[in-house]
Amino acid sequence: MTQALIRPARESDLEAMAAITAASYHAVDERTFQRAWPDPVPRPPSRNGAWMNRTRQALRTDPGGCWVAEVDGVVVGGAISRVRELMWILASFAVTPGHQGQGVGTQLLAAAMHHGRGCLRGMFASSADPGAVRRYRLAGFTLHPQMFVTGVVDRSAIPVVDRVREGSAGDIHLLDSIDRATRGAAHLSDHEVLLEQFRLIVCERSSGSAYAYVAEDGAPVLVAGTTRRTASDVMWEALASSAPGTSVAVHHVTAANEWALDVGLAARMSVHQSGYLCLRGMAPPSPYVHHGSML
Repeated sequence: MTQALIRPARESDLEAMAAITAASYHAVDERTFQRAWPDPVPRPPSRNGAWMNRTRQALRTDPGGCWVAEVDGVVVGGAISRVRELMWILASFAVTPGHQGQGVGTQLLAAAMHHGRGCLRGMFASSADPGAVRRYRLAGFTLHPQMFVTGVVDRSAIPVVDRVREGSAGDIHLLDSIDRATRGAAHLSDHEVLLEQFRLIVCERSSGSAYAYVAEDGAPVLVAGTTRRTASDVMWEALASSAPGTSVAVHHVTAANEWALDVGLAARMSVHQSGYLCLRGMAPPSPYVHHGSML
């Protein structure tokens, strides 16, 4: 076992941690991607900046959940976790390939999980990497396979949806109430970060409410609703904003959210399986498609 120093993360560690996560995640993608998928590409600078901004916020709100591993004075891994109400969330976790399998990851995960002591629920997304999956299962998490839908949206299949509007910071109380109804805990200040990075759309009806954060390419990166109908409608609205003829992907769909698969299939997109949603003390949220790190 490598003798690593596990210490609280600092803002000065952000660039090193961003580089480690980008390299580690890309290496996993290269090992696990299927031939039918596009070749994996390293995280682009724009997304690297977004990762650093999200992590900077976690250092402010959850300093006790953010840890790095040092070997001979060099940062070789990190774990970023948050507590939101009674839910512990592992937002990011990576170790440089040269230090994997030596106990560094086990030490980092233990430090991050200590931040969630007393929480009733735990939630995070995992790649399909066998070593990571083994570690999470041994830590007591239930593994729920994730799917994603991808392809060019069939414009003729897009339905007309009503009562869907642009969202803003004034909607955060509504968003938190939807979060509590779907995943059992609000995002709270995480919504401020998501609002900085994505377009927000909201659906409000007497029968239910929903929201979605949407990337520039039209991909919904987080969808939550009090009903499957409203969740489906904001997902359709997001897909409708994709550029004609351009492929788009919706990630992190669990079997509990077949409504999202139905939307993707109706849009003539294809379904694939990749990674796991790891849960403790809770069932898979629904209607809900989680964000990869903000969950």
